[in-house]
Amino acid sequence: MAQSRTHRIILAQPPGGPEVLTVETRQIPDLQADEILIQSAACGINRPDQIERLGFYPAPAWAQPGLGLEVSGVVVAVGAEVTTFRTGDEVCALVSGGGYSDYVIAKAGAALPKPAGLDLEDSAGLPETVFTVWANVFESGALAPGETFLVHGGTSGIGTTAIQMAKAHGARVIATAGTKDKCSLCRELGADVAINYREQDFETVCQDEGGVDVVLDMVGGLYVQKNINILKQGGRMVSIAFLQGSRCEIDLMRVMLKRLTLTGSTLRARPDSEKARLAEAIRARVWPWIEAGRLKPVIDSRFALGDVRSAHQRLDGGEHSGKILLIP
Repeated sequence: MAQSRTHRIILAQPPGGPEVLTVETRQIPDLQADEILIQSAACGINRPDQIERLGFYPAPAWAQPGLGLEVSGVVVAVGAEVTTFRTGDEVCALVSGGGYSDYVIAKAGAALPKPAGLDLEDSAGLPETVFTVWANVFESGALAPGETFLVHGGTSGIGTTAIQMAKAHGARVIATAGTKDKCSLCRELGADVAINYREQDFETVCQDEGGVDVVLDMVGGLYVQKNINILKQGGRMVSIAFLQGSRCEIDLMRVMLKRLTLTGSTLRARPDSEKARLAEAIRARVWPWIEAGRLKPVIDSRFALGDVRSAHQRLDGGEHSGKILLIP
């Protein structure tokens, strides 16, 4: 079958709500020596896509044009220096842009083979969340087996992945969510304690549970001091988003007395070599969990690529659990 010379990409110009998203057909760029071209089976939607659509998360200068940070599909072309993949391979990949497309260009180092036993479409829900959780919870947060881990937003794409990865690693998991049903899902995924933050104070519950060793925070604002309050001696808090704002006032005395580590990161702007290093670690440590059935992407819904506005309306509404996929 002849490869297409064009592909659809999704643009948000000007920034705004889902109504600004448009589909544009463009020529597929030539591959660089370290890149692969993937004919998409599915494209994952993530919260950073929403922030970029709103105009607050510009893509790096080197990124392919268009929204989208992850994809799964079949390799249809490889760059001159690529030795890890061949045409016909089923893969999923983390990309810095252009992931909502029929054909996606990815750095070979940031691609991974589709895990055995997992549907190719569903594999599109892995890269952004697994890379993020591994880099932040396991590397920056240094979560150890037997420690207690708290993740806010337990039914988000990141949250559902973090719960499962932490449990597979042997940690005790506490998750927060906003409804009874979402709390039930957190427990189904392995959370030992699920806190409905609309009805309970997560700080009080976590204190009653003996405190936590690692917090993955996506809320910011007033949550930061509460996270500090519940961390044990030597605890670590890793910030990856701030839905309640990036500015807050904290009591540094507690940080000092408990010898806490407060850190954070973004993933998209990391150099290709760093993403390739993460991919190697993930393939060695996380892929066996998936292939053993201990971790799988939670898929909320699927939309046609051309219906991307409806998909983002679903994202904006906040009622989803797990990942939303676009199907080209």
